[in-house]
Amino acid sequence: MKREADLYPYVKSYLQAQGYTVKGEVGAADMVATRGDEDPVIVELKLRPNLTLYHQAIARLSVTDAVYIAVSKPTGRTARRALRDNTNLCRRLGLGFLTVRKDGTVEAQCDPGPYAPRRNKEKRAKLLREFSRLEGDPNSGGATRHGIVTAYRQDALRCAMYLAETGAEKGAIVARATGVENATTLMRDNHYGWFQKVEKGVYALTPQGHQGLVDWGNSLS
Repeated sequence: MKREADLYPYVKSYLQAQGYTVKGEVGAADMVATRGDEDPVIVELKLRPNLTLYHQAIARLSVTDAVYIAVSKPTGRTARRALRDNTNLCRRLGLGFLTVRKDGTVEAQCDPGPYAPRRNKEKRAKLLREFSRLEGDPNSGGATRHGIVTAYRQDALRCAMYLAETGAEKGAIVARATGVENATTLMRDNHYGWFQKVEKGVYALTPQGHQGLVDWGNSLS
C-alpha cells in the first residue's frame, strides 16, 4: 500500500461487515461510520503512525468517544515492538487501533475506551531498588559522555578502585573492603572487561579496568 487512500476500502469493508454505513472524507474526518442510534465511529487513516495522526484522532474525541486510527500493519525486525508500543499508546489515549495487512485483512489491536492503568509491582520495586543503590546523582538527568551510570557500574568501580590500590586480591576480601557483597560474582562475570582471574577466587584489574577508572571515576561521590 502506497497511499492512505489504499487503506480505505479495506477498513470500510471491515466496518460494513459489522453493520455500519460508511462514508469517506466527511468534514475533517477521513472516515465516518454510523449504525442505528449509536455514537458515530470516526477513523483516521495513515500509512504509519506519527504525531500528526495522534493529534487528529485526539481532536475527533470532541465529536465522539469512538475514534480509531488505522495504519498498515508494521513488518520487519522491530514490527512487534512498534505494534505493542502504539497499541499501548492508543489505550492510554482512549483511542481504537486498527491495522491493515498486505492482503487487506483488518485487525483490531484495541477498541476505544477509558484507560485503566495496571501497576506493575515488580517493576516499581526494581526501580526503587536501583534508586536506593545508586550513590549520588551521577547522570545529571541524562547520559554521560560514556553512557548511563547504574548502581551495578558503581559497584564495579568500587571493586576496580580497590584493586588499583592493592593489586590482585581475593574476591571475599574485596567484598569486605568495598561493601560490595557480590564482588566475587561481579568480577567473575566481568561485564565491562575490567577484571581478570589470576587464580581461583583471585582477581586483578585489566588495562580496560584502569581506563574505566579514568572514564567513570567521577561517578562515585
